[in-house]
Amino acid sequence: MHVQEWLETIPAISVYLLVGLVIGLESLGIPLPGEIILVSAALLASQQGHIDPVVLGLCAIAGAIVGDSIGYAIGRRGGKPLLEKLGRRFPKHFGPDQVAVAERSFDRWGMWAVFFGRFVALLRIFAGPLAGVLRMPYWRFLIANVLGGVLWAGGTTAVIYTVGIVAEPWLKRFSWLALVAALLLGLAVTLVVRARMKKAAAAAREEAAERVTAPAGAAD
Repeated sequence: MHVQEWLETIPAISVYLLVGLVIGLESLGIPLPGEIILVSAALLASQQGHIDPVVLGLCAIAGAIVGDSIGYAIGRRGGKPLLEKLGRRFPKHFGPDQVAVAERSFDRWGMWAVFFGRFVALLRIFAGPLAGVLRMPYWRFLIANVLGGVLWAGGTTAVIYTVGIVAEPWLKRFSWLALVAALLLGLAVTLVVRARMKKAAAAAREEAAERVTAPAGAAD
């Protein structure tokens, strides 16, 4: 069976459920590739008429908002010990450096760290649980959560779907070139984000060390 024919056999409901589930699980604190799934589904919708982009976007928005809210409740109930437990289980995602970066973002931006966190892979996993751990008032969290979920999930779906429609003839003609370019772009973005995360983590550690040593210096 040709790939195009196989894609046409995928039920639309399964795509909607997959997107909502993965984004919801990622938002409540489980490291999953929510953004990759959403982008792939939006591109699929642009090529397959049986997948409605509006329904897809609504499922993504619902998953983002509900997942973040569940993560907030879990974080509020579990507190700091929850982050320590997650750090032992998922050291690459919830290690001390990652937690330091997330806490620094919340110290700087407050409730808007939840909003902006939607657009950053690391903070997208942390935002809900950490807001609960830090006891952010729920009404503030909810405002930022809804605004961020609508803009990120709905906006990503709309933009990628539109790009897919516009670029369809080009993609069909240069499919392999497009695939290589996408892989290289993804690798470059990953390296840049990782470098910035390490830099931010180092800055967070320096600030923490200064706060610890400041009283001793003042006493002298």
